[in-house]
Amino acid sequence: MIDIRPFDSLGHADFGWLNARHHFSFGQYKHAERMGLGRLRVWNDDEIAAGTGFDPHPHRDMEIITYVREGAITHRDNLGNEGRTEAGDVQIMSAGTGVTHSEYNLEPTATKIFQIWIQPDQLGTNPNWGAKSFPKTTGEARFEVLAGGRDGDVAAGALPINADAAVMATTLAKGQMLKLTLAPGRAAYLVPARGSATVNGHTLGERDGAAIEGEREVTIIATDEVELVLVEVAA
Repeated sequence: MIDIRPFDSLGHADFGWLNARHHFSFGQYKHAERMGLGRLRVWNDDEIAAGTGFDPHPHRDMEIITYVREGAITHRDNLGNEGRTEAGDVQIMSAGTGVTHSEYNLEPTATKIFQIWIQPDQLGTNPNWGAKSFPKTTGEARFEVLAGGRDGDVAAGALPINADAAVMATTLAKGQMLKLTLAPGRAAYLVPARGSATVNGHTLGERDGAAIEGEREVTIIATDEVELVLVEVAA
């Protein structure tokens, strides 16, 4: 089953400094059929105004992955981690036993991010933060694993997360095709950060979501140049 979630159907919250869309129930947005996908609990499409951001606040026992679409986000936490993650990069924060952090857009223009939350396999682990570059150029039709906790992900260069899941991305040229095989019991959530594609014949526009369950073979064809972000989890 492939459930296409058009961008206009997503939850919406506009605070002036933050304009957010929610692929899953979050905050004041409640949707009984969009509570999560396996351990994937949050996928927020956030636009953060210049010179604003999230003041220091706590998290625990959650894997938080930030994919920067445009601009840059600056992270600081109470463990001494600090970093600027710009478009083309991804950052992870394993909250574990607890971390207090801030995320600010210190840039002169708006920053646009996907923020993804995945429930960890184990509670009470040590907190961790890291970042990785992702060159957004077309090439071989395959997903690059940016962050993962499956066997082999970290050894292949992915940022570590404490979950049997992976966050992947790719950029496809117009007409390029990519085939994805999901093992039994696995599911995926796919969003074009820019551009559009078809997924097993279903049209997927820019910033639409596709929840993929019960599909063994997934064929993605770029209808124009497309930048895709995908999370793969146990269903």
